[in-house]
Amino acid sequence: MKKYLAASSCVLALALGGCGDNTQDRALSGAGIGAAGGAVLGAVTGLTMAEGVLLGTAAGALTGAVTDSSQINLGKPVWRKGAPATATDVKNVQANLASLGYNPGPIDGKAGGQTRAAVRQYQADHGLAVNGEMSPDLAQDIYAKAQARQSAAR
Repeated sequence: MKKYLAASSCVLALALGGCGDNTQDRALSGAGIGAAGGAVLGAVTGLTMAEGVLLGTAAGALTGAVTDSSQINLGKPVWRKGAPATATDVKNVQANLASLGYNPGPIDGKAGGQTRAAVRQYQADHGLAVNGEMSPDLAQDIYAKAQARQSAAR
């Protein structure tokens, strides 16, 4: 039984650090997930719960720190997701992308394939992480560049 739990813990450790696209997020999420898993491990084995939490935290943080999103990817951690974009937010991004010469498709407030492709192209052109997602920071960056271009044209 203990061998099964140890093997399960090793497999679980591989998934522990899967949240996030940078080392810090992956290590932090891994530590948190590992602590929870370690508490369970401590409760069902001869370890104390505190020992399980410490081992799980260490295994999760280490796994998160030494893997990258191409190996394990459980998506963005909750604290990085932010609020979902509203239709007005999407329309603003679409209009600003269009004013910068990108083709986001119709300015309709829907983040469809053309809009995501325009966002990916913008991200690539400006040395940003290319994921096609419209974060508040990206929307602000696009807005600032559109405003600067508009001011320069005057």
